[in-house]
Amino acid sequence: MHVRIAAGASAEEASAIAAALAEHVGESVEVYVGDDDEPLATQETPDSGASGEMQPGSGSGTDAPSSESAGTGQPDDLGPTDRERRLRAEIEDILEGGPEKYREQLEETDKLFVRDRLELWFDGENSAFQFEDGRFAAFDDWHPDGTGEETDDRLPADGLITGGATFEGRDVHFMANDYTVKRGSMAKKGVEKFLRMQQRALKTGRPVFYLMDSSGGRIDQQTGFFANREGIGKYYYNHSMLSGRVPQVCVLYGPCIAGAAYTPVFADFTIMVEGMSAMAIASPRMVQMVTGEEIDLEELGGPQVHARESGSADLIAEDEEHARELVAQLITYLPDNSDEKPPRQEPTAPSRSPGGIDSVVPQSPNRGYDMTDVIDRIVDSGSYFELRPDYGPEIITAYARIDGRPVGIVANQPAQRAGAIFPDAAEKAAEFVWKSDAFNIPLLYLCDTPGFMAGSQVEKEGILEQGKKMIYATSSATVPKQTVVVRKAYGAGIYAMGGPAYDPESVLGLPSGEIAIMGPEAAINAVYARKLSEIDDPEERERMERELREEYREDIDVHRMASEVVIDEIVPPSELRAELAARFAFYEDVEKSLPDKKHGTVL
Repeated sequence: MHVRIAAGASAEEASAIAAALAEHVGESVEVYVGDDDEPLATQETPDSGASGEMQPGSGSGTDAPSSESAGTGQPDDLGPTDRERRLRAEIEDILEGGPEKYREQLEETDKLFVRDRLELWFDGENSAFQFEDGRFAAFDDWHPDGTGEETDDRLPADGLITGGATFEGRDVHFMANDYTVKRGSMAKKGVEKFLRMQQRALKTGRPVFYLMDSSGGRIDQQTGFFANREGIGKYYYNHSMLSGRVPQVCVLYGPCIAGAAYTPVFADFTIMVEGMSAMAIASPRMVQMVTGEEIDLEELGGPQVHARESGSADLIAEDEEHARELVAQLITYLPDNSDEKPPRQEPTAPSRSPGGIDSVVPQSPNRGYDMTDVIDRIVDSGSYFELRPDYGPEIITAYARIDGRPVGIVANQPAQRAGAIFPDAAEKAAEFVWKSDAFNIPLLYLCDTPGFMAGSQVEKEGILEQGKKMIYATSSATVPKQTVVVRKAYGAGIYAMGGPAYDPESVLGLPSGEIAIMGPEAAINAVYARKLSEIDDPEERERMERELREEYREDIDVHRMASEVVIDEIVPPSELRAELAARFAFYEDVEKSLPDKKHGTVL
């Protein structure tokens, strides 16, 4: 307490006033005289441990500091109370996770405890764990007496951790299942945290990471979270609202069954970890009960199943550290949300010389080669990042950078099935184009295909349906598009691969390029089969076939296409990278719009 008295008062008078007031109000008192800046007398409270003697201020020549904060009456060295110490003990208990026996199961499968996993992800250069939400979720259900006994009913954080973090310099929302709490199963409080995290991501416009290890809904506690308006079903509604707004990235660390398996397939990018993860609509036990089929989880929904057969996994990680590395590389191509452009980096030269492109592409349109040998000569060194490499491998879908700018590459792969487009490849390409367009990533099409595959089997597999989706995605993409006719562009393949009719900013041709309804052999067989069959002399028939092929090839040659202004330019192969870099830079801010409508009807 501060008191100021009239000028001229003596030190004895000031001391007497200080002593009387301190006893009356129960606080330390400092008495100032006139306009003095320092107290002339100070009196501690009676119970402060002081001797009770009056302590003169600077006016008496003493500079002894007070142990109390000026004007508060509180000591400067206050520390935590028992109340705070109890809270910290409760938090420490929560951070321990579920029963020890489940921690031991993690060690047996080489999996990290969830909080160690979060440390791996968010503790390092340019990364930091910022905060956690709902740490005390379900606390009263298992910790009513403050002891938190070691039983199967331990429910720290209700088995689900959510919060905000910085990852490789980018702020992100995250969720992570705690396997040690009832094997990562989901219940009412955890579901509420999950929903809040998603809804906050919609407001902030920041990416979402799902670090999944969940056995699904907690069946014995389903009342209150399964069918409710704000229950687990709202996950997928929120996934749908977030889709195309912010990148959603999912990493699977364990078997995600039933409802838990929908999060990875709703995510934009899904990574499974070899040897520990799986996803399926039902467990092997449930499959056997429903269908009679006996199958283990690896065969039912392991990484290889979803990387090769279903296409639901974009990548397979070797271990937990590799999974983080893959995501760290992936986000370098992605903006935080659909309002932003993807981040640029310093340009680097290609890993292989662009001068070798023409040597890589065979003269014969029927000879195979690896399209990645062309890509390596176009894109910045170290920037090539392929997605879903084992699904529909006759089309490459990859992110890379050209002169520091991220691009999405859709390229036919002549080394696989001659580059013909099968249903799974068309589906893969359509989804890749759709995602890239959503996040403002320009598209580069590298075309070398005989077109969509024909035959009874692919008809049964939906070649028309999947081909439609690929053409629709290419048609609807409003990002800058560049198309290169590397070699053959036959049939509807040129439509799906961003041909002249599909509003690309440029269609470029290499000297090896051809655009036609079909290849020369097929065309001659279709048009001249009867005429050739009427020629009895084999040598004469062969000569006629050769002449017809040469005529046909001249008609479809890239020079003819350039002469007719079907394509914009024929580019020397060694200059292709520089040409693409210039065109992507020039059209960087191009604005394209779609017709005014609610949405298309193609899914």
